[in-house]
This record gives sequence, C-alpha cells and structure tokens, in this order.
Amino acid sequence: MSGCFNLADAQTYARWREQKLDTAPRRLADIVVEVDDPRTLQTPERQRIIALNACCNMAIYVGKTGTDSDKEIPRKLGIQLGLTHIDSHWLTDDDAISPISVAGTTERGERKEFIPYTDKPIKWHTDGYYNAPERTIRGLLLHCVQSAAAGGTNQLLDHEIAYILLRDENPDFVRALSSPDAMTIPARMGEEGVARPAQPGPVFSVDAGGFLHMRYTARTVSIAWRDDPLTQAAIAALARILAKPTSWTLQGRLEPGMGLICNNVLHDRSSFAETTDQRRLLYRARYYDRIATA
Repeated sequence: MSGCFNLADAQTYARWREQKLDTAPRRLADIVVEVDDPRTLQTPERQRIIALNACCNMAIYVGKTGTDSDKEIPRKLGIQLGLTHIDSHWLTDDDAISPISVAGTTERGERKEFIPYTDKPIKWHTDGYYNAPERTIRGLLLHCVQSAAAGGTNQLLDHEIAYILLRDENPDFVRALSSPDAMTIPARMGEEGVARPAQPGPVFSVDAGGFLHMRYTARTVSIAWRDDPLTQAAIAALARILAKPTSWTLQGRLEPGMGLICNNVLHDRSSFAETTDQRRLLYRARYYDRIATA
C-alpha cells in the first residue's frame, strides 16, 4: 500500500486521518442532494454528487421521478457520473441492472435463493465481494422505485472510516486483512459442477489510482477466513466496530425517486414487510468504475 494507506508512513496517515474525520458527515442529511431528473443532471447537482463522493464516498439523491419504473433513470444517471463499465452476472437482467424485490413465482427461480431477493435482513457488506479481481466492484447505484410498507432501512459507513477505526485499534489488523488470502469465498456448485471457483482475496487493497477498496461481508456462512490468530482477531475487531453505530454511521430509508450513488461503501439492510399494494422495488447497478472526480 502507498501514501496514507502505507502502514510504514505514520505521518502521511495522520494528516489524511485528521482531514478525513474533520470533513466526514455525521448525519444522513449531510449527503443528500436534491435533483430534478436524475436522467439529466444539472451542473450543480452533478458537481455536488461528485464532491460528496470525493469526500465520503457516497451521496443520496432525491429526485422527482417517484414510482416511475424506467430503468433509464439509473442507467443514464450512472453514465453522467463516469459509471460506464457495468457488472453483469447470472442474476442480473439482460441490461445488467438487477430489480431488487422479493422474488415470486413469475421471476427467475434462482433469485429467491439469495437474501437480497427476500424480505430478510442483510448484514454489513460491500457489493461483489465474491467477484474475481478483474471484476472488482468499485461503484454502486441503488435507485428506489417503491419502498416497503414497513422496514427496509439501510445503515451506511464509509469504508475509509472503518479502515481508520481498525487501524487506530491495531495497525496489524489492517496488515492481516490486506493479505491476498485473508477472505475466501468458497466455490459455488451448479448442476454441471463448479459454477464459480473459490475466490480468495484481501479485505483492504489499494488500486492503481491510490484509492482504498474494501471487500467484506459479515455473513458467517459460505465464507472462509484465514486461520491464524491475527486474522481472527482482526475480523473480530471489525465485527465489533460494525456492531454499534459509530459517529459516522448513517441510517435511513430510500423512498420512491431516491437513490444511493457511492464508491461501494459498507452497507446493510433491515428486514421489511410488504402489502399487496406496496411491494418494495429497487434497481441495483454495479460498476467496475469509481464515481468520476470531475
């Protein structure tokens, strides 16, 4: 790791840490950007979303599209913010945008087997933690078409804040979780054998642009951590940090016309309840790109 993420460079880290904590938002309202139509952002709207992502890796937009189910809303928004390389996988629609809703009998049978397509809670994670390195998810867009009748709230935490809290506790924890085999997602088996090979990788890494990336899930099944005392202590410390809201943990619920646009920050989801007239529907797009910086 280089720069402020170099464990051997305490001075650079201290300067970055001070600025990061001084500017990090502590209320959800601090990252909200009101927009007219996400499909055609006005210059000040776009600049504000970019500035927030440069500061804290996330922004919440509040648009006027309401329950409009046009998939062009998230697609065109992403393009305006430099998100062009979209991740497609076996559960996405043909346009690589996933409708996140409770899977029913008329939908793809595979989806109902996975928690995002249920009304169950989802633990802390970053998206695409099971992807191969060449398909690293750096950008994430969630657009709400319809919220649940009750529940379905999210907690958000900038992964750079999580890094700071863990490094402040013990820099060796960061070193352990930066190992290339710190966290392994076991192979997924299909009807014809291995559908996805086992995927080892680090929790923390720094890309070619010097940006921190975090690959993490708090789930305890279908995951294998490196079996050494330091790694085990590090994941326990990280779980403890995430177990209680920090001063920088943001919480809220996306309502129709709202969305999250971020550099794949840590997030979770509470359980929710639906009615016949109000079924939760979000569109999710994952990208290999980070949000544009200009």
